[in-house]
Amino acid sequence: MSARVHIQMMGAFAIEVNGQSYDTLPVRSRKGVSLIQYLIFQRGKPVTTQRLVRELWADRKSDYPEGAMKTMVSRTRALLREVDQELMLCLASGKGTYYWEQRPGIVVDVLELMDTLEEVKKTSEPDEVEALTMRVLSLYRGELYQTGDLSGGVALANWLRRESLEAVFRCIDLLKKQEQYNRICEICRLAANIDDLDEQLHIELMNAMVNLNRASEAMNEYRRITHLNRQVLDMEPSEDMQSYYEELQKAGETLKFNLDVIRNELTERSEERRGPFICDYRAFKEIYNIQMRNLERLGSTMFLAVIMVGNGDEENAVAREAGMAGLMEILRRNLRKGDIVTRFSDSIVAMLLPTVNYDTGGMVMERIEHLFREVYPASTLAFHSRISPLGEPVQHRTKTAV
Repeated sequence: MSARVHIQMMGAFAIEVNGQSYDTLPVRSRKGVSLIQYLIFQRGKPVTTQRLVRELWADRKSDYPEGAMKTMVSRTRALLREVDQELMLCLASGKGTYYWEQRPGIVVDVLELMDTLEEVKKTSEPDEVEALTMRVLSLYRGELYQTGDLSGGVALANWLRRESLEAVFRCIDLLKKQEQYNRICEICRLAANIDDLDEQLHIELMNAMVNLNRASEAMNEYRRITHLNRQVLDMEPSEDMQSYYEELQKAGETLKFNLDVIRNELTERSEERRGPFICDYRAFKEIYNIQMRNLERLGSTMFLAVIMVGNGDEENAVAREAGMAGLMEILRRNLRKGDIVTRFSDSIVAMLLPTVNYDTGGMVMERIEHLFREVYPASTLAFHSRISPLGEPVQHRTKTAV
């Protein structure tokens, strides 16, 4: 096959050809997607028309199942041909059967996931297990896409989730022997995409945090998962989780949080951060008030800047949201490490900029607007910016561009 084709079935159903994504197939033919999924899982094994009819039309009987199947196959092939001329040939038939022909150049994420899970079971090398587990986590972009037509779809989705978590836990066990607790934290956080309600996963994460002298973070994680269980499942933590909470409290009391441990921990986290500190409004407000007290005591200066995208009226909300998302990404990539950013409202971003004056602060705003116009050259959204020292009205400098 000349084109590079990637079929996504985890999290959503989409077909990507040479980098271009096509995701309308489920809307245009739900049954067609069900047929493709079912045949792909057979890995090239021919399936009779009768069996496909039982699988795809389990809720009703057809007087002419062969005709219904032929019509549906013909329509699905036509839709595949719209995506790529050769892709339709993958939906093959012969002697009353249908099968999926996995041609060269085609990658199916769920098949790759299943093969990777098998490889995890076969190897005992810690580095290889970790690499394969990271591959599992990258492939598991969400649960198996369900059309509701396949009787075994839910069972297969549950199996993929369980097997993926088993691979994660196997990797964690090996990392614990090596005392690689930072890696365990990273893998546990990524694995939350598989099942954020799995208690064992959170216990492993909290245990790794405790071993890294992060008892307070472990306690926050316990509170988060407890709240999540109550909100989503309407249930209290299990006995295992409650028992671990008691151990967590003891660990917090006995950990040696000396000055070196805290300094090393803070230094590590500082080095991991690049660009400005982006936070929610509550944290921004706390930082603002702390800075105000410091300015009064030390006599130093910090500037407050605001940017508004649009005019705040009932304009195109989709365009404004896209513009705000693009603006936040521009700020993340171009502001300095000590700058602090928050999204104040649907159309306003606020920033604290240390070590600038009116001239350099104005230059920062002009550079941000220039980058915004480069990213959205056809946008009609207004771009307003203002900047002023903390403690003074925001009126000394105004930059407005429409």
